[in-house]
Amino acid sequence: MSETSILILMRSAPYGSSAARDALDAALTCSVFEAPVTLLFMDDAVYQLLKNQSPAGIGQKNLNAIQQSLPLYDIDRLCVDQSALSHRGLSEEQLSLPVESVDAAAIARLMAEHTHVMSF
Repeated sequence: MSETSILILMRSAPYGSSAARDALDAALTCSVFEAPVTLLFMDDAVYQLLKNQSPAGIGQKNLNAIQQSLPLYDIDRLCVDQSALSHRGLSEEQLSLPVESVDAAAIARLMAEHTHVMSF
């Protein structure tokens, strides 16, 4: 691939640390430079995509509002690790955004097709 493209691996649960918010901030920042950005939700990051989150009780801001704005920044390729969903008993119907479900082979292709990979 000749142009710069960025794959951001989202690995952290939505709350309890700043990693999820940091990853979203990095994605938004990268998009300003007009580099194509793909987000891949893996491990406990799949919880970031659940509908109807109410983190106010733990003093956190809801990440869904930021996620809903991703298309405004031309970040429209959101992928989710199939095995991460199934290991947590989740389905795509429970997610707040449309995602592309990917298996291990597709994850390897994603990593190979992007010029830069960032992990949070």
